This record gives sequence, structure tokens and C-alpha cells, in this order.
Amino acid sequence: MQRYLIRRLLVLILSLAAASLVIFAVVQLVPGDPASFMLGTGAQPETLAALRQQLGLDLPWPVRYGAWLGGILTGDLGQSLTYRTPVGSMIADRLAVSLPLALLALLLAVVLAFPIGMFAAARHGRAADTAVMAGTQIGVSLPNFWFAMLLVLLFAVNLQWLPAGGFPGWTMPLAALKSLILPAIALALPQAAILARVLRSSLIETLGQDYIRTARAKGLSRAQALRRHALRNALIPVLTIMGMQFSFLLAGAIIIENVFYLPGLGRMIFQAITQRDLIVVQSAVLVLVAAVILVTFLVDLAYAAVDPRLRQP
Repeated sequence: MQRYLIRRLLVLILSLAAASLVIFAVVQLVPGDPASFMLGTGAQPETLAALRQQLGLDLPWPVRYGAWLGGILTGDLGQSLTYRTPVGSMIADRLAVSLPLALLALLLAVVLAFPIGMFAAARHGRAADTAVMAGTQIGVSLPNFWFAMLLVLLFAVNLQWLPAGGFPGWTMPLAALKSLILPAIALALPQAAILARVLRSSLIETLGQDYIRTARAKGLSRAQALRRHALRNALIPVLTIMGMQFSFLLAGAIIIENVFYLPGLGRMIFQAITQRDLIVVQSAVLVLVAAVILVTFLVDLAYAAVDPRLRQP
């Protein structure tokens, strides 16, 4: 297990280093000059050159990359070109919304998907299985922003149980949690449908194995064999999907954040791109990529816990 852990850590570090270089290079290719955007199209060339020098945009890209990477290693993500505030504090403020939202949405997706997937797998080939698969296909197909607007109409406008949007901050925990419920449900529905389908397929494949037939021959029902033996061995593809879903929910909730006026990380990146605030874009994207790589690392560890064969050298 120790060798396996060391190998995965090395892959994590190398992946982060490669990601930082790729992100920096891609952001530099984004059309538009931050200094020109800040000063406007009528700025004098001398003023524009002075601002570029002040912002460090006139330096060669290897120097700027080295300065940015060195700052990251010391915990300094740089300063926003637009707001002149530390990028680290901006990202932390937005993560306080995006991270709980992603975790809540993933929790709801798992709570919905596992019973549905197990139910369908236990009744494979029957009418109940067909109905569940049709329902999950609808869940995958529904646009989450459209579903979000339906939730707002029902629970915020008509029933007035939950707020329609905005985020009051964590100084009021109950109000903050209530403001995340509707967006979390809107995000969770398609993810639950995908996860349920993957779990069902994995369970059906596992239920066809010889050791399951042996368990059935000893007197276990199909449902008992599924819960006691098949579920653990069917988890590897499910864990992969869960890791990908968390990464998507953390970084890809920009539409839902705009529907509910949530000050999340995805919305901040979108605004930074429109303002050509490159340091915010590259630092925030690197944080998201680091989160994806870290989740992948944790999923690999979960693989090893589920399947001991993966821990062998």
C-alpha cells in the first residue's frame, strides 16, 4: 500500500506541474490586452505602456510564469488586475459558496442514485427496470437550468418555502443552507440519473459472476446477493463517475449560479474572462484543476480500498 501511495503522490505532483504550465500558456493566448481593457480603446500609447509595465505585462512569459509559480508555492496567488485585491481571498470567498453547493448536490445525487440503481438491477429485465431506465433517461436529458426555473416557480414563487436566489453568507447558516437547496437539487437530478444508470449496469455485470451464482445456490435471494456481495465489487466504475461529477459540480455550475445569483467560483471565472483579468483566470482555473487532480487521487485510494489487488506492486 505504501508503494501504491507514493506512486500516486508522484503522479499528483507531476500532473499539477504540467497543468500549471498548460493553464498559463493557454491563458496567454486569450485575445485581448488587460491593460487596454482597463484603460479603454482611447488610451494613449504612453499611458498604456506605463500600465503594462506596472502590471508586469511587458516581461517575457517565462519570467511571468516563474513569478506566478513561485508565488503559488509560497501561498500567494497574485493580485487581481481589475479589483486590485488578493486573488487567494477572492477564490476563498467564492469557494465558500461553490464547495458546499457541490458537496450538497453530490450527496443528493448519491442518496437518489444508489437506491434507484440497486432497485433496477435487482429487477433486471422486468417492467420496473424499464420504467426506472426511462425515468433516468428523462433526468439525463432535462436541461438543469430549465429544471432550476421550474423549482423556483414551484418552491419560491408559489409555495414560498425557499428563496428564489441570492446568498446571505454563512453568518446566517440556516438562511445560507436554504439558499443552496434549490440549486443543489437542480444540479443533482441529472447527476443522479447518470450515476443510477452506471450503478445498475455495473451491478448487472457483477451479478452474472460465478461467485454470485454460488451465493444464490446457498440460498441467498437476488436482493441479498446484490447487497452483500455484488455492491462492493460494482463500486469501481461508480467511484470514477462520482469523482468526475464532483469536479463538474465544483467547476461547471456557472449556469445554475447565474440562475440563482450565487457568487460562486464559476461565475467569478466567467466575469474575470470578460474583464481580461488573466491572473484571476489562471489562478482560479489552477485551483479547480488541483481539485480535480486531488479528487482523482482520492478516488484511486478508494479503488485500492475496494479492490486489494490494486495495491499489489
